[in-house]
Amino acid sequence: MSEKEQILNIAMNLNRVGNWTADGYPARKKRIATFLEQTSGYLKSIETSSLPKPLKNSLTRFLKEYSRLEKEGLDGPRDELDWAEKMMTWGNILTHRASLIKT
Repeated sequence: MSEKEQILNIAMNLNRVGNWTADGYPARKKRIATFLEQTSGYLKSIETSSLPKPLKNSLTRFLKEYSRLEKEGLDGPRDELDWAEKMMTWGNILTHRASLIKT
């Protein structure tokens, strides 16, 4: 899978878990945990050295925040709507930045 496809998979997962959380975290906790685990796997597989600088910079910022967001998502967000919005915001940012990769 290409780096662009991996980043778009990450972005899609972030938007999914954000939407599920906004719709009611307790009922979807197991599904959210599954997608967070999958997202972590996608992140580990990305080779950043060949990425365009703006995408690399965004991805570096995201990686710093993701470990905290993932932990909060697995533990149960203190403020579900705030956490959901952060996940969806990062999903949108990464979707936009992935367009910088020319295939």
